[in-house]
Amino acid sequence: MNDLSQTGLVRRAKHVRVRAKAAAVLAAATLGATSFAVGVASASTSSTPRARVASARVDHAKKFLACEVTDTGGINDRSFNASAYAGLKAAAAADPAISYRFLSSTSTSDYQPNIADFINEKCGIIITVGFDMADATQAAAKAHPNQRFAIVDYTYSPSLKNVLALHYDTNEDGFLGGYLAAAMSTTGKVGTFGGQDIPTVTIYMDGWVAGVRYYDKVNHKHVVALGWTPAAKRAPGSFAGNGLFTNDFTNQNLGKQDAETLMAQGADVIFPVAGSVGLGAAAAVKQAGAGHYMEWVDTDGCVSAPQYCSLFITSVTKGIVPSVETATLAAARGTFHGGNYIGDLANNGVSLSPFHDFASKIPASVKSALVSLRAGIIAGKISTDPDSYPAS
Repeated sequence: MNDLSQTGLVRRAKHVRVRAKAAAVLAAATLGATSFAVGVASASTSSTPRARVASARVDHAKKFLACEVTDTGGINDRSFNASAYAGLKAAAAADPAISYRFLSSTSTSDYQPNIADFINEKCGIIITVGFDMADATQAAAKAHPNQRFAIVDYTYSPSLKNVLALHYDTNEDGFLGGYLAAAMSTTGKVGTFGGQDIPTVTIYMDGWVAGVRYYDKVNHKHVVALGWTPAAKRAPGSFAGNGLFTNDFTNQNLGKQDAETLMAQGADVIFPVAGSVGLGAAAAVKQAGAGHYMEWVDTDGCVSAPQYCSLFITSVTKGIVPSVETATLAAARGTFHGGNYIGDLANNGVSLSPFHDFASKIPASVKSALVSLRAGIIAGKISTDPDSYPAS
């Protein structure tokens, strides 16, 4: 089994009504049981304040323009910015009446003017990317109620009528990734770090640590998860804790340093949740040599960073591509509705990617366990909260 089936800021009990609405919002989606390959955009943008527009495909004769505003990671982050752009491309491939453009943000101060530029361009839908863009997106949506938006990695409470918020329970597939990392470790230590201490990053780390701890519990092992310690007595739905962060999503040297720090402490499997900063971690893991491996985040790393595929046991991914594609097609076809979409294991919105080079190296018993764990999480029988399991 080298292709595990594809699969929030609030816990499952709080998601029931949100998911029911999301099912209607994304009824046209077919989130398949295989991993989503993400092509990395090759276009670049100028950092000149009023010359930020770049487009791989611009055709003003077309009837519908879909637009993306990236966060500071840029369009080539090999993570959620690139995935969202791949979603626009997929929508255009499905409907030739759609053209697409993007604006890269070099700083947070670019968010508002980039969105304003696209409103003036009369984009049929504007896709914004990332937790940090939530306020700018909400302000623009309220000021322009007829403009359609989708935002990746955020939910609004209450929801907004003209914004489809796309969020993913990555603690669920993160749990599977943590279990697998613990099972593959030979040193008894694994490590994670994040790009920024925000919920959309720490939710991954939280689930990953829970998976490591669960592995210890059921297998009577003592694998230690480094880089993230969940806070004690957290409020329900919180992903707070203390951990290792680069505070950056673009500086690969920082990723290299954090990976080296974790490996110096004995970690032999590294899980960076930091966009393209993770490429620096991959360089460090490759330099460390045999016996050191990684798990990638957001996309299938063997597709988005194939030069490091031999290091990736798997990737802990989310279905940004199909959800952005579906939102774009709905806007183009007049069936768009705002609200909150939650992608999880049950609706194939999150998953582990194929095992690629590790398909024959992962024991059959571990593969079988992952299938059972996925079913248990979906059924609500297995908690993804690390506080449910004692630390080794």
